[in-house]
Amino acid sequence: MLLAPVASRAGTAATAGDATRLARASALRQHRAESMLSAGPAPLVTNGDELRYANRIGNFSKTLRKNPIGEVDRASYDSMIRACESGHQADYEAILRAGPVRLKNPIGAYGFQFAGLDQSQFFLPAPPQFDSAAQAVEMMELYWQSLARDIPFSAYSSSQPLIAEAAAELGTSPERLFRGPASGALTGPYLSQFLLQPVQFGSIPCDARQTTALPGVDYMTQWADWFSIQIGENKGPGTALEPNVVRYIRNGRDLAQYVHHDWSYSPYYQTIWVLLSYGDRAYTENNPLMWSRNQEPYVHFGPPDAFDFVARAAKPAFQAAWWQKWMVHRRLRPEEFGGCVHQNLEQVTVHPIHPDLMKSRALQRSRAKWGTGLLAQAYSEGCPPHSSYPSGHATVAGACVTMLKAFFRESYVIPNPVVPSADGLTLEPWTGGTLTLGGELDKLAYNIAAGRNFAGIHWRSDMEEGVKLGEAVATEILRDLATAYDFDDFGGFRFTRMDGTEAVVTPGTGPLPR
Repeated sequence: MLLAPVASRAGTAATAGDATRLARASALRQHRAESMLSAGPAPLVTNGDELRYANRIGNFSKTLRKNPIGEVDRASYDSMIRACESGHQADYEAILRAGPVRLKNPIGAYGFQFAGLDQSQFFLPAPPQFDSAAQAVEMMELYWQSLARDIPFSAYSSSQPLIAEAAAELGTSPERLFRGPASGALTGPYLSQFLLQPVQFGSIPCDARQTTALPGVDYMTQWADWFSIQIGENKGPGTALEPNVVRYIRNGRDLAQYVHHDWSYSPYYQTIWVLLSYGDRAYTENNPLMWSRNQEPYVHFGPPDAFDFVARAAKPAFQAAWWQKWMVHRRLRPEEFGGCVHQNLEQVTVHPIHPDLMKSRALQRSRAKWGTGLLAQAYSEGCPPHSSYPSGHATVAGACVTMLKAFFRESYVIPNPVVPSADGLTLEPWTGGTLTLGGELDKLAYNIAAGRNFAGIHWRSDMEEGVKLGEAVATEILRDLATAYDFDDFGGFRFTRMDGTEAVVTPGTGPLPR
């Protein structure tokens, strides 16, 4: 559905320093603040593990003090909770940690931002409980992902034995294995075009090859290494890299390596350059200046605006994720759960792990390869020292991709799609059907999130709920931005949500008094 051509009313904005304009700017901010306040707080619903287990086995405790079987010291855990609940720097400095590795900025859950809703106003459903069948299935998937790291995505078919076995146990097809649930993420090749296409950063040409991690090298598969990293004594030896070669992303290990070193919105910054190379046809049909005879989009609805959209969504997304991570759920990481599995297998103790996992082919395969129940990690340091739910990468991905879908034409057909060769050294034409801009953006979000799962540091629900959370964060920012444009008849932004439904984000207030 197209929005009608519009006439700007910006010409009524008098001269510099005009009091009427300042009054309108102030009224606009007050309207948006009142709207934010009227939304009220979100309900806080957890999976109950923190209260269910006195030894806190269901919750994140990396870098804290632990007993020899890996269970957190209660006083150490309580000191972390005290700091999270008070928000005072002195309490954070008083957390009883075991080693020199520091927690990843728990005070980041606090602080404020001035677009969209407050981070405390977003709802996130409870993750699976420690002893549930759902948690068992999520851990099975992670064991399979660790086993499949070096298998090219192009080989995901019933003819690849491990992929076929993994798909059968997880109840999916080989072609859909380890993918996100959005339609675009399930269409075409595994990798988004925006992780493969060449990028022209202004006058600087770049291709999408990267330094890659050595195949077959995994970490934290022995108890001594696992325990040392859990108590924060070290970060491991550093992930071993392939010397003298760069490759296009072609498998789970490469994807994990990519999201080991991306920062915040960098994948989406890169994507904007690709999208801009497609020209005006890639802009959304709802861009009001595309109808103008005398103005081309620039400050409004042009390249500077697109870069601003993506950049301004990233930190609020992180803050929303950090609120859930530190203030609400404090979910344990997969590597921590793997420690519990290992202790059960060694008959050191009995943790209440669902039997579906303990008898699974995934665990049997992993134990046969590495000799333990620990979850083999792609990064030598394992996960970062903050809790698991939701994934920060997934939340930022959901937010930034939503911004791009609001700005660019989702139906635009990607020209000259490609796939990496099995060795990642070249790109080959994709001839399996049409790929759309919107679908490849959805795929990009889930690729980025799944890369962290391939590394062994996040759960599937961290990924899926994180993307949804980011989408919600961006939607509320768009509501503020729609209001701030000040076009007479601008009807707002339209985009397709990850669940396939259409979103129409209208300005958050009616016309302001003049």
